[in-house]
Amino acid sequence: MPRLLLFIESNTSGTGRLFAQTARALGFEPVLISRQPSRYPYVAEDAVRSIEANTADLNVLRSLVRQLALSEGVAGITSSSEYFIATAARLAAELGLPGPDADAVAACRNKATQRRRLDGAGIDRVRHAEVSSVADAVQAAIGIGLPVVLKPVAGSGSVGVRLCATMAEVAAHARSLLADPTCGALLVEEVVRGDEYSVEIFHDAVIGVTRKHLGALPHFVEMGHDFPAPLASAAADRITGFALAATRALGLTWGPLHVELRLGEDGPHLMEVNPRLAGGFIPELVRQATGIDLIRATVELAVGRTPEVTPTQQEHAAIRFLTPPDDGLWFATEGLEAARGAPFLRDLRLYRAYPLLIARRGDFQDRLGHALTSAPTLEAAVAAAELARCAIRFRVAADGTGTLATVA
Repeated sequence: MPRLLLFIESNTSGTGRLFAQTARALGFEPVLISRQPSRYPYVAEDAVRSIEANTADLNVLRSLVRQLALSEGVAGITSSSEYFIATAARLAAELGLPGPDADAVAACRNKATQRRRLDGAGIDRVRHAEVSSVADAVQAAIGIGLPVVLKPVAGSGSVGVRLCATMAEVAAHARSLLADPTCGALLVEEVVRGDEYSVEIFHDAVIGVTRKHLGALPHFVEMGHDFPAPLASAAADRITGFALAATRALGLTWGPLHVELRLGEDGPHLMEVNPRLAGGFIPELVRQATGIDLIRATVELAVGRTPEVTPTQQEHAAIRFLTPPDDGLWFATEGLEAARGAPFLRDLRLYRAYPLLIARRGDFQDRLGHALTSAPTLEAAVAAAELARCAIRFRVAADGTGTLATVA
């Protein structure tokens, strides 16, 4: 029986490590194939086998995985990195292994293509335009009407996503994004109003709805999540039906999906469909609240097993992220012991250590840590997460004096 489970690259927020640990727990040997395995500290810390290879070259990967299949046997191929899910799916299909439709995943990964396909299916009609120059971005914004959201057609974690309220802001942000040689095109979209949610889907079935909390505009940094979202049944049904219609129209019915949307007065409007597990530790919120382990389920699906995704408990979970209050030198942290005393706390974590020079970017990379809670009621889980968040203070020398600053 094949024992290798191949991972094409990894994410950097913690899920990659959990995928490898889960593979081992299920009796498989995780093997990370990466251009630079040292990017992922867990590889050395957990003694995960790694192979250095040019993961941007599909032919190199084809040769490598075929060699591994012949010499040791490959049970599955997947990725915890959104940027390599389509690649992993294509390699899995070529070896006759389980996986999503690689073409559907690749199309979904391009936000402009995704919008066009959903328009064609009549799912949602958010005004948008794909552009590849500053002048075209400005023209698109004129046609759509200010303010607009401007973002790369391929990206993740709110990287490069910005609300532009003036034509000068549109031009400046487009110029900044297009200066990156890897950014081939941009998407200009009308602003969708309303509270933000995400629908967590697994193998064409809804697992639940997450309430999302965003930071201050013009950025769209996710500062916290609540699961399950506090929604009336009619609103939840409308949201989940809308999300399933979108994923099915995109040809995505295999494995985990994460659909982001906003619920306005006229109903739900799509932000984007992601052909992967949710980020932001949402899978852990789901596990704490329902007992469903979406990481385990994804690994089992990748090796041809039938995962169990039936809820075994009814709890509520919340996470609040810790971000620096200012740019500058982070040189100390206060309040960790007080935060650890918060009720219902399940995980309090700092991702990085000081001293560290902070330069906020307006995306997920601004997060320094999180507090995650679960409780019998959502009110209790949220209150505990907020209590832990507010207890922590980062000392940031924004002006060279080391002034005490509280987490925003």
